[in-house]
Amino acid sequence: MKILLVCAGGMSTSILMKKMEKYWKENGENLDIKAVGLSEYQDVYQNFDIVMMGPQVSYRLKEVKENTGLPTAAIESFDYAIANCPNIMKLAKKLYAEI
Repeated sequence: MKILLVCAGGMSTSILMKKMEKYWKENGENLDIKAVGLSEYQDVYQNFDIVMMGPQVSYRLKEVKENTGLPTAAIESFDYAIANCPNIMKLAKKLYAEI
């Protein structure tokens, strides 16, 4: 599964990305993940299956979904804040099923 994580500047999602990589690996799942800011996603989205957005940029969800044509969703604020990887994985699998 190739996930593009999008947030305001790519910093907070970088922390989440590391935790997600570890969780996916522990659960025997293959994951290719990249964290970028809103200004960068249009340059790289072609290499990904789904887009997951930080809650702080969820107001741009419709725009990102239309621009990429990929299954896209915002991560719930609480799950994002505490890096609740089990819930985030469920969301990712739900999005991946839309392909």
